[in-house]
Amino acid sequence: MDLAEKSQQFVDMAIQYLPKVLLAILTLIIGFWIIGKLVKMITRGIQSTGMDATLSKFLASMISIIFKIMLLLSVASMFGVNTTSFIAIISALMIGIGMALNGTLGHAAAGVMLIIFKPFKVGDLVKIGGNQSIGSVVAINAFNTTLKTLDNKRIIIANGNVIGNDITNISGQGEVGVELTFGIGYDDAIDKARDVILQVGKSCPTILDEPAQGVVVAELADSSVNLATRPFCKSEHYWDTLFYMQEHVKKEFDKADIGIPFPQMDVHMIEKN
Repeated sequence: MDLAEKSQQFVDMAIQYLPKVLLAILTLIIGFWIIGKLVKMITRGIQSTGMDATLSKFLASMISIIFKIMLLLSVASMFGVNTTSFIAIISALMIGIGMALNGTLGHAAAGVMLIIFKPFKVGDLVKIGGNQSIGSVVAINAFNTTLKTLDNKRIIIANGNVIGNDITNISGQGEVGVELTFGIGYDDAIDKARDVILQVGKSCPTILDEPAQGVVVAELADSSVNLATRPFCKSEHYWDTLFYMQEHVKKEFDKADIGIPFPQMDVHMIEKN
């Protein structure tokens, strides 16, 4: 076969398949765009029924995956691929992949458990495991849960890890107590310090009147008397209340000449003749 014949075959194949390739690419572009619009419409429709926002986002995620698989199968059929056999092959591959990626399927199952048992919902402030994973729930997807931290960072945690860790729903009850401890010196008056803390609590615009704030002696530590208080506020005001109390109690302690002890070490020098 000479060069001319090979060139002619190449041209014939290009003429035969190029339109299909271009049509497939165009179908994918338009298809993904339509799927995005459809998923948004379906999500709005689900939310309009009053369904929980967490569940609606989870369903939208699953619907999007199904639509995209259907689109890819449709594009494959444009090239003459037998989709029935193709689906059978994909099913067999999925079984094999599923066995190899057992953890991934476990994350999907964990996502279903999060939807069913609802330890938290979208918008809740939660702590998962250690203090590093604390933030507001943005979404519960098929395989992972997304949190947004106070400093606007995004934490993505596999659903299996969420289920496998301790979950603290800080805002799940609507109202939350803010745990605070302030240390004073042994020479300072406890009643005076208690009054200062309570006055700061009254001046805080986010602290609720009920349940009433109290101040107790939590510990007689090595170098300080630790006073504990737990003012209550709306869940969304947790951080505002925490920061307000810490700053203003320190300022008022300074005005009242109440010291906040810090670790110190006394070194005694012994002179030998």
